[in-house]
Amino acid sequence: MSVAGILLAGGLSRRMGGGDKCLRPLGATTILARIVARAAPQVDALALNANGDPARFAAYGLPVVADSIPDYAGPLAGVLAGLDWAAASSAAVTHVASFATDAPFLPADLVARFLAARAAEGADLVCASSGGRTHPVFGLWPVALREVLRCALRDEGVRKVDAWTSRYRLAVVNYPAAPFDPFFNTNRPDDLAVAERLAGAGEG
Repeated sequence: MSVAGILLAGGLSRRMGGGDKCLRPLGATTILARIVARAAPQVDALALNANGDPARFAAYGLPVVADSIPDYAGPLAGVLAGLDWAAASSAAVTHVASFATDAPFLPADLVARFLAARAAEGADLVCASSGGRTHPVFGLWPVALREVLRCALRDEGVRKVDAWTSRYRLAVVNYPAAPFDPFFNTNRPDDLAVAERLAGAGEG
């Protein structure tokens, strides 16, 4: 089974004041660079879902794929972009793992645990959780469902990830939220200060 990865950076980052929050500096690097370093070893190929001029991500050396669903339709549109890219790239890819690009401490064993949970529970889809909260943008998605997802987005107007995953057997992989939450996200300017402290303390 071959798993590709898609980094979801197609949103508008309103709570961060706009722009690409994943390109904000964090320590000696950027949020995105930390995430690429964690995600890339877990998958067979990695791409970035982003809208607008892809040249701003040129330094990362990743394929950049835009949403095919218009008007910033949310993370499901990014997942679909990843599924389409994976299907076009290699017939061997059966699943795509999605990663948020505002969580610089994401687990290094995430995809391995996703695959184990899928096999153990006979699940169609897998997502992550921590501290009693699910993180559906960290997920494992079968390429075989891409046309069904396209119809849900285009024809039904589905936008919430949970609304779509509820149609399938979903396995949830839980991580402890202490001593820090590995899915801590940098949504707001204040979160960057917290991330700087965690990075400086060698967390993650």
